[in-house]
Amino acid sequence: MKKKILAILLSAAMIVGLAACGSENASTPEPATGAAETEAAETPEEGSEQAAGSDTLVVGYSPFSGKFSPFFSATAYDTDAQEMTQLYLISSDRTGAMIYNGIEGETIEYNGTEYTYYGPADVTVTQNDDGTVYYDFKLREDLVFSDGEPLTADDVIFSMYVLCDPTYDGSITLYAQPIEGLEAYRSGMSTLATLLAEAGEDNADFTNWTEEQQTAFWDAVNDGGVAFAQEIVDYLVEAGYNTADDSVAVCAANWGFELDADADAKAFFMAIGDAYGWNFASMEAESAGSALADLIPEEVYNYSTVGVSVGESAASITGIQKIDDYNVRVVATEFDATTIYQLAFEIAPLHYYGDVSQYDYDNNMFGFTKGDLSIVRSKTAQPMGAGPYKFIEFTNGTIYYEANENYYKGEPKTKYVNFLQCMTDDDKVNGITTGTIDITDPNFTTDTIEVIKGANDNGDLTGNVISTSTVDNLGYGYVGICADNVKVGDDASSEESKDLRKAFATIFSVYRDVAIDSYYGERASVINYPISNTSWAAPQATDDDYEIAFSVDVNGDPIYTSDMSAEDKYAAAKEAALGFFEAAGYTVEDGKVTAAPEGASLEYEVQIPADGSGDHPAFMMLTLAHDALAELGINLIVTDLSNSADLWTSLDAIECDMWAAAWQATVDPDMYQIYHSSNRVGEPGATGSNHYRIADDELDEMIMLASTSADQSYRKLVYKDALDIILDWAVEIPIYQRQNAITFSTERVNMDTMTPDITTFYGWDAEIEKIQMN
Repeated sequence: MKKKILAILLSAAMIVGLAACGSENASTPEPATGAAETEAAETPEEGSEQAAGSDTLVVGYSPFSGKFSPFFSATAYDTDAQEMTQLYLISSDRTGAMIYNGIEGETIEYNGTEYTYYGPADVTVTQNDDGTVYYDFKLREDLVFSDGEPLTADDVIFSMYVLCDPTYDGSITLYAQPIEGLEAYRSGMSTLATLLAEAGEDNADFTNWTEEQQTAFWDAVNDGGVAFAQEIVDYLVEAGYNTADDSVAVCAANWGFELDADADAKAFFMAIGDAYGWNFASMEAESAGSALADLIPEEVYNYSTVGVSVGESAASITGIQKIDDYNVRVVATEFDATTIYQLAFEIAPLHYYGDVSQYDYDNNMFGFTKGDLSIVRSKTAQPMGAGPYKFIEFTNGTIYYEANENYYKGEPKTKYVNFLQCMTDDDKVNGITTGTIDITDPNFTTDTIEVIKGANDNGDLTGNVISTSTVDNLGYGYVGICADNVKVGDDASSEESKDLRKAFATIFSVYRDVAIDSYYGERASVINYPISNTSWAAPQATDDDYEIAFSVDVNGDPIYTSDMSAEDKYAAAKEAALGFFEAAGYTVEDGKVTAAPEGASLEYEVQIPADGSGDHPAFMMLTLAHDALAELGINLIVTDLSNSADLWTSLDAIECDMWAAAWQATVDPDMYQIYHSSNRVGEPGATGSNHYRIADDELDEMIMLASTSADQSYRKLVYKDALDIILDWAVEIPIYQRQNAITFSTERVNMDTMTPDITTFYGWDAEIEKIQMN
């Protein structure tokens, strides 16, 4: 629904790896319930004094939510916090590629230097003649958790069963992989919330739950659930999307839900529940203000994670096989390029997160009762694992860590690490310049750059006070066009419809350079394909078939020449756009469009979340495009949204013609979620991420082909063809790839020990065990 899309809206305050932080006096929320009370190792003595010592590294962060679990962390900040204590089954190199020989290590060249990467296991992938795939893991035999307990195959298997449990509702999607026997294991069980909703309020069969539970559930629906849905309706009216006279059904349609005409707020809430499989935590994504957890009783809220057996179910997953204490085989029914990445999960200690008395592999017992992860959830606020540091406590806005003497790469050189929770970006910059913070990542704005340069005697980004490392952001900015809203006639795939969109794309593209240079300067670069430059699949300028996006006219001839000035290019773009409009069926007289063909218009709108003040990388581009198109007879309405959430509403309702946003990328460029026709927003069973409404059989086939091949060179070729189809449809105009900055206190951190060649996939903390303080 409104927040399902994977895109991240970009404004001046972009979210990056580490987050805003400030002084220790900043107002901070209380720790998550139970965080301080859970049993933990002893807090370091004189913790506040320790923060200023040479044996403590202080890292600036945004507020944490307290879910420091390898299974259930939901925010980037909580994930970073728990990763300090954990060990991934498969490690990766600076390009994000998996390390298959972790025990002996793999030496791989990057940026002219050879680096050796280690991991906890060796991985062998075997594709069999019958189509099945074996993933064989051989663990190091000297691994132990931070409490000294050995790490074995049982811990790996326990972790996999948690991730594959029918009631698991965390962000890791191992359960969606084609593992043999997984579907049979997860079948025959549903959650209590789902069953109660399906049974209805008047149900009289209490075989699988009590009458008291049923009453509590429907009381919660009729009270908090109705209030949750009504708040959405009220928001839509207050925001001007609906009038006070509109019915709930009309309002719900603007929120992406189709209801019967006489539907009330309760029916609206039931539709939300159905859409999210009655997982209350997931339903929070539809909030218009209030948290659902605050509106319904905690006991009922937890019904969405209580498993109930309702039919036959396999006792185990046949594709998860224990060979011996240090060898595990995973059997997949087919090859999927994303499986290896999903198998790179954190190995959680069975004896801590589970119940050893409930583990007996040979008798289909895996450390907890199937359908009941309460024992795992109970440790959410207090992580423990085999990572480089031990979690001590989270108190007064700071997470305290102590070096893990049992870490397999050696005890970290810096004894203590503090993750300091702070509130503003200004405080973050002040902290790094004054030395109260050792590492953080301020928004890489012009003002921040000037502050950093001003702090260093040499006037540079790296000097005697602050050292700066920049990496490409794992994502990119774009302008999207909905094919069903910007088309000629009834066929969004026709050449005329594509030409119409190419007219706009040509104008947008010519103003990219000046807009991005004005907003970012050297901190971002214009890109020409709808894929992040961080991806191995991204076309390179040195490739023979590399092209500047939307740089040819309707006849396929180049629009620009190398000797053109900027003004010459703008004039050429307008001439080319006019050619596209004419090819699309528009009437063109004396260099202007005078009439639109059936199904098209002389006026379109582009929405941009620029805080109502034009503060967005693409705002100048769209403003200049508006002026250029006006000269051609087209009115492009540039709507600057002060509330970015309004864009979600418009996109999900398929009411947005064009928009400016950004995609967050992943290590493997799986295009299925975003571009496959089955995921078009508004389609039954779709993820709703394909807001372009692109539907191309050839593109669908390429997407599926690329995901089922292990040959990266072949996949890159297929993805290039797929990218060309997307550009031919002109539903996405790639705009920019920005940089993130990590700043270090040169005065306190020994930069000679810092992780070298930091990349998007290999952060400053990848070799945290080596970092020393001055």
